[in-house]
Amino acid sequence: MSVKAGIDLQLQHLARLATSGYFVGLHIRFAAPLMLFQTYRQDWSDHYTDNGYALRDPMIAWGFSTTGVTRWSEMAVPDTFGILKEAASFGLVYGAAVSCGAISSRTIAGIARSDREFADDELTRIEGIVGSLHDMTEPPESLTLAQIQALRLIAAGDRHAAAAAKLGISESALKARLNAARQRLLARTTAEAIQRAKDYRLL
Repeated sequence: MSVKAGIDLQLQHLARLATSGYFVGLHIRFAAPLMLFQTYRQDWSDHYTDNGYALRDPMIAWGFSTTGVTRWSEMAVPDTFGILKEAASFGLVYGAAVSCGAISSRTIAGIARSDREFADDELTRIEGIVGSLHDMTEPPESLTLAQIQALRLIAAGDRHAAAAAKLGISESALKARLNAARQRLLARTTAEAIQRAKDYRLL
């Protein structure tokens, strides 16, 4: 099974538990996640973004202060700005938070439902799913020199034929290097691979 297929499978497991949606920010570095998945209602996502709640969200504050899993109702961080109360009006009535990984590459997830609190065994499963996602998406520590050279040329604006000529290889060989880099970086496109390589400080 490919890494992408594994990620999709874990997200499907999470979706079955999160009847009101989920948010997973993977490997948060410099205040932004390297990968993000979320299925909360669009009106809530828009409201959350428009009001800049990420800077005041008790779930995020909790996630950076500890690791583990907890129900929203049991978080030790106060909801000073009433964000969880507002979330409830959008159907996110009961929730859980998960935090894992080193503080320099923290993964934080929120999962919600509207009908009841999450059971203890569900919390254990949620923590396992998020932990698996964190492990699967661990950024690579390096790329091969060939992959770096190929990405740099495309990032500089060269088309495939021109980049291949500069490297003294065939266009199909260049495409193979770019494909390998995309796979290593879990990127769907070369542009996404270039951005991730820059984010990971590999270019």
